[in-house]
Amino acid sequence: MDTDGSLALRFLGVGNAQAVELGSAAVVLEREGAPLLLVDCGQEALTHYLERYRAVPDAVFITHAHFDHIGGLERLFYRTYFDVARRGRVKLFVAADLVPVLQHRIANYPSPLAEGGANFWDAFQLVPVDRGFWHAGYWFDVFAVRHHLPHSAFGIALRGSFLFTGDTRPIPEVIAHHADGAELIAHDCGLQGNPSHTGLDDLMRDYTPETRERMIVYHYATTADREVFERAGLRVAIAGEAHALAPALDAMQAATLNRHGGRVR
Repeated sequence: MDTDGSLALRFLGVGNAQAVELGSAAVVLEREGAPLLLVDCGQEALTHYLERYRAVPDAVFITHAHFDHIGGLERLFYRTYFDVARRGRVKLFVAADLVPVLQHRIANYPSPLAEGGANFWDAFQLVPVDRGFWHAGYWFDVFAVRHHLPHSAFGIALRGSFLFTGDTRPIPEVIAHHADGAELIAHDCGLQGNPSHTGLDDLMRDYTPETRERMIVYHYATTADREVFERAGLRVAIAGEAHALAPALDAMQAATLNRHGGRVR
């Protein structure tokens, strides 16, 4: 498959779970302006996606099962299940550890249709993943991050182009492995950290200036927070904005590096 063409990462929302006006945190990988992959599907994220692209996503990657990141999946079920041309065709890439969590949190209750006759997963092509996955001719790395429980949240990287942490504490060793080149690093950051999220002091302490230069921070609470981050010398994501990316590493090389624990040089 042809993977030539300019890549960009567009932020649909940049806020934390309480910052409805900033939108639920989510990004879209675009190629030549067309959406390739939606990362996370909160309620506001799906609304903004439909407004911008005028269609449901072809593919979604879920970082974790908090509702500000999965709250749009039920609505996406209805948009796809009742469209015969789309039913069962939307790829849903989910870390294998999260599949039973999603089954419990959204798929079980109590039936997607009151009249019965349908399973939640009928609307999607569910793709459980471990180290990563192939999509649109690219290999995407998937990796566990530091959330409040082990293996409860996962980040995603397209080597050479970008890394998206999802909700996490600092993960310098993980970033060094999956994004040691020119990748844009989209990193969770609020003013204060907690067991699931990075705070400004954590970011400044645990990352080198060289790594922070490649970062853009998101998942903050207010526009006032944005000003604090900017004064600290950080780039800050704004909902709706797209950021040009460097070309992705050759997909077979990226998959091989992932498999053997190599580094990009």
